[in-house]
Amino acid sequence: MLANFLIGLREGLEASLIVGILIAFAVKVDRRDLISRIWAGVGAAVIVSLGTGATIFYILAESSDTVQPIIVGALSVLAAGLLTWMIFWMAKTARNLKGSLEGSMQAGLSQGGFTIAVVAFSAVVREGVETALFIWASMNSTGDGIPALVTAFVGIGVAVILGWIIYRGLLRINLGTFFQWTSVILIIVAAGILAYGVHEFQEVGFLPAGAPVYDATAWLGKETVMGSLLYGLFSYRANPSLLELISWALYLLPTLTVFVTTTRRANYQQAATTR
Repeated sequence: MLANFLIGLREGLEASLIVGILIAFAVKVDRRDLISRIWAGVGAAVIVSLGTGATIFYILAESSDTVQPIIVGALSVLAAGLLTWMIFWMAKTARNLKGSLEGSMQAGLSQGGFTIAVVAFSAVVREGVETALFIWASMNSTGDGIPALVTAFVGIGVAVILGWIIYRGLLRINLGTFFQWTSVILIIVAAGILAYGVHEFQEVGFLPAGAPVYDATAWLGKETVMGSLLYGLFSYRANPSLLELISWALYLLPTLTVFVTTTRRANYQQAATTR
């Protein structure tokens, strides 16, 4: 469930900051009449995002026992891939996000309120659809069900409050550091989701199965405090197969290495330019 809270917090804060940037620009250019259009675009994005989540749950609920593991495995692998893309995309574009959004708003000023609504919709819907898929994948891999969904919405609620506080200038946090550390945790989460997808493909015979490499259920199972924490945060399995373990390691080690290396290089370059 902790993973769902983190996903909701991280994605919700990104969306909140985007909305804050758009509204702040409308205020700066003395076009407060556009704020209602921005909220219309945001509202439409939220509806599409909720619809995406509901569609996933409906399709799985109506699927047969034979087809369901295939869909679950495919969506888990897709979620891990999108989560990875989102992490690296944010690391690359975060420093220029404000300028890019303001440029889109400036271009839309002469084209009417509908264009502004589309800008807001486009900026937020990506975050929303990704969040729906990520939360579903994390819920499914941990098996926590409704409590995990509630935890995710709590994370989104906290993110909205933080976004409002930051917009009002009542709180200053180092967003770069926040996103870097949460990215590291989410990479580990994505590794667990990917391994779970491999497990589902093994269940239906798409991939070779095999005996567990080890079985730590007795002391790191879901019923234990530490096992529950690891399972809820990282989709940890106490008895993984060899293929699950290999897929987890082959994803995690190179992805984490590349992220840390590129982040350190970017931080060094930024520090050098500000001297």
